[in-house]
Amino acid sequence: MHRRSSASWLALCYAVLVVYASLYPFWPWRMPPSLPWPGFVGLPWPRYWGRFDIWINVAGYWPLGLLCFSAVIRGSGSLLRALLLTVVGLPLLSFSMETLQYFLPGRVPSLVDFLLNSAGAWLGGLCAWAVLGLGGLARWNGWRERWFVPHSAGALALLAMWPVGLLYPAPLPLGLGQLFPRLREWTELLLENTPWELVPKELTDDLPLPPGLEAIAIAMGLLAPCLLALSVARPGKRRALLVLGAIALGVTTTAWSTVLNFGPDHAWAWLTSTTGPGLIIGGVLALLAAFMSRRANAAWGLVVLTVLIALMAEAPSDPYLLESLQFWEQGRFVNLYGLAQWVGWLWPFAALAWLLYGVTQSDRQSDRQGDVKSDPPGPPPAGERTSEERSAGRSEGQAVRDGPHERTLGGNPETTIDR
Repeated sequence: MHRRSSASWLALCYAVLVVYASLYPFWPWRMPPSLPWPGFVGLPWPRYWGRFDIWINVAGYWPLGLLCFSAVIRGSGSLLRALLLTVVGLPLLSFSMETLQYFLPGRVPSLVDFLLNSAGAWLGGLCAWAVLGLGGLARWNGWRERWFVPHSAGALALLAMWPVGLLYPAPLPLGLGQLFPRLREWTELLLENTPWELVPKELTDDLPLPPGLEAIAIAMGLLAPCLLALSVARPGKRRALLVLGAIALGVTTTAWSTVLNFGPDHAWAWLTSTTGPGLIIGGVLALLAAFMSRRANAAWGLVVLTVLIALMAEAPSDPYLLESLQFWEQGRFVNLYGLAQWVGWLWPFAALAWLLYGVTQSDRQSDRQGDVKSDPPGPPPAGERTSEERSAGRSEGQAVRDGPHERTLGGNPETTIDR
């Protein structure tokens, strides 16, 4: 029987991220000059390549092979399909990405990249096969069934993507979802030199958030993934462990992001007088939410995510932070920068959509259960009644006929019950 798996969602998301990293920055597209048709099929051997290129190409496709193999095994249980997808499908994906790079002047197709990507996918599939043989997937299934309710694959995939979004430097710690300022910038560029162009007077200056609102935004950024996890967690003491684990993961990932941008000496520079109260408030509220029901956590998660998105839409960009982003945009981590950027922008909206879907599904299930309870089953047909039921029915009918009667105004006899 086919069933949904968190590995399926993670594999799909990771495949999209691989496509993004392979074709970034997506512009400009052009037809390569003086390139015959066989040139699209045969990839060139690069002139220069180093140790970093080997590591990043293998490491980029290794998780994809691991996730795809695990997703097929957990979904259909077919080893042949898992091997075909890992051994044939993923190399075809890499070859397609390398071929499309012919049309992007900023990208250079390479036969070495294709071979290393294929090796990474095969290595990931081999690791997943080994884990399957050692019983690792069965242990994971048992752990998931003990900790989480069924149909929680989407939430688990979102929780796994949350630290990826935290790697992208944000104006506020744990502040994901700053998409509306980017939409405004894209709208300005789209309307430039048109009758609807926004004049400078119509553009408002970015003002810093008050310290109180900054603390609230940080608290909401920490509380949102905790509520998402609690909305699919089974009741018990494990809920508190999930909250503590989410807090530790968020703090550690934020520190690592600071190290990537400003160096190891500034790993904890983001812990300011505003960040501390925000983390404390978010942590306390998350621990209190562990005592609420899953439905209540999902409902409050919708509120928290909405507040987070609204506050991050008003948070201005830090000029020092923008300067540090040049390390991402112009260095070797340009693809990681693009991946983390989009995950950080879209994660709150994806979590909001998933929680909203979960709440509506709970309402429908409750309505169906209510309909079943309100309509009790009727008596079985006469042909399906047992001999005891038929004899009991005859005894009741005989008692009615032999019992006392009284005549009503209409002349119809009615039975009376002696008290």
